[in-house]
Amino acid sequence: MTEFVALDLTGRRTVVVGGGPRSAQRVSVLLAEGALVRVVAPALCEELQAMYAEPASFDWTAREVEPADLDDAWWVAAPDATVAERAAIDGWAAQRRVFVEQQTARVLDQGDLDTLVTESAISLRRMEAGGKVVLVGGGPGADDLITVRGRRELARADVVITDRLAPVGLLRALGSTAEIIDVGKTPHHHPVPQAEINDLLIERARRGDYVVRLKGGDPFLLGRGGEEMLACRAAGVPVEVVPGVTSAFAAPAAADVPVTHRGVAHGVLVISGHDDLDVPTLAAWQQTIVVLMGMGRLRELAVSLVRAGKPGQTPVTVVHRAWTPEQRVVTGDLDTIADRVADAGVGNPSAIVIGDVTRVFDESDDG
Repeated sequence: MTEFVALDLTGRRTVVVGGGPRSAQRVSVLLAEGALVRVVAPALCEELQAMYAEPASFDWTAREVEPADLDDAWWVAAPDATVAERAAIDGWAAQRRVFVEQQTARVLDQGDLDTLVTESAISLRRMEAGGKVVLVGGGPGADDLITVRGRRELARADVVITDRLAPVGLLRALGSTAEIIDVGKTPHHHPVPQAEINDLLIERARRGDYVVRLKGGDPFLLGRGGEEMLACRAAGVPVEVVPGVTSAFAAPAAADVPVTHRGVAHGVLVISGHDDLDVPTLAAWQQTIVVLMGMGRLRELAVSLVRAGKPGQTPVTVVHRAWTPEQRVVTGDLDTIADRVADAGVGNPSAIVIGDVTRVFDESDDG
């Protein structure tokens, strides 16, 4: 990938026009190059706000850009500018003999994206003082379904404390040298209790490490992310969360099942199969039900729902290892799904989808 900056910008005044995410990426790289950066924008995105709070970061002029902003500049970048804004900036820069960073209009391939994320992360890490914990949702299974911010946080990590279903393979793609600590749980087997995981997060952050707690799905959906955030806050450790794509919605989508669909279901109930089930409430629920971590109780759940009055012909789809090469889908209804899953040899990890949405795209219904 071509480097962002080919000239030596050390100690040179650089103006970045705009306060959006692309500007944040440029600012992080320019600061790492040693440039004296001034951002001109009415407002800053969250990432720029975090960098601005750091000492000796960049200057901020909180308004729209004006020609005089380029008077003392040597270099100007405007990655978030519109075509009209860019034309005006080009004209002002030409009058003042200021270099303008050229924007290349092309689609990044995966290797480019990994390099971009890693360069941005390294630059940000240089400005990070002390330890911190970031709870990162890794998505539903495929490495490329983590968010860009999640990838960036992985690239910044000194240590990654990971779950069983988290996309640890991304670390290799990002060229990370982070220490990996596996605290993954399997059904009914928790080798590292949650309290010890909390203590580990706190201890490593206090040591000065940038700690990423990498989870499958989303940290705040049946992932105990809330418990970990509370523990870090109680210990005075900086902590934040990066949302992830939850398997509750992504696993059904992998099997062409929309959890809501106009005229079929306008709501979705997500439950954990590990916990006590309010069967009467579930049986009365007329919309979609998604059960995570429930394969060990699938037969019990199906029988209980039918006994509580839900029709035995209620459609059910089970999606195993969604978005991976091992994905398998088993369909049936409450009366048959447990036997069909057993015959197919499908177990955890799987998402169970109960409701008419499972047949929205069923071609057999078209005729």
